[in-house]
Amino acid sequence: MIRSRKKKAEAVVTPRMYDIIRAPVITEKATLAAGHNQVVFKVPLDATKPEIRTAVEGVFGVKVTAVNTLIVKGKTKRFRGIPGKRSDVKKAVVTLAEGQQIDVTTGV
Repeated sequence: MIRSRKKKAEAVVTPRMYDIIRAPVITEKATLAAGHNQVVFKVPLDATKPEIRTAVEGVFGVKVTAVNTLIVKGKTKRFRGIPGKRSDVKKAVVTLAEGQQIDVTTGV
C-alpha cells in the first residue's frame, strides 16, 4: 500500500502567527522586490511555507499567491579576538496578489 508523504496543512492559531512573522527585512534588495508585490520577512527556522502563508494572510489581511524561503547560514566572526558564530536566519519572500500591499514601515 502506497501512502502519500504530504502533510496536511495544520491550522495556525493566532499567537503562533505573531511568532512566525518575526520582523520585516528592510534592505535594498527587499525594497526593490516591493516593486514586484513581494515582501520579505524573518521567520523561525522551523516555520513551513503553509504556516507562513496563513500567518501573513491572518495578520495583515491580504491574499498571498506564493511563498519562497531561504536559509542564510551564520558567518563565523571574531569579537575581541574570540571566535564566534552568528545565528542562522530563515527569510520568507511573500508574493502578494495583484492590488494587495503591506506597509512594513508601520507597526502591526
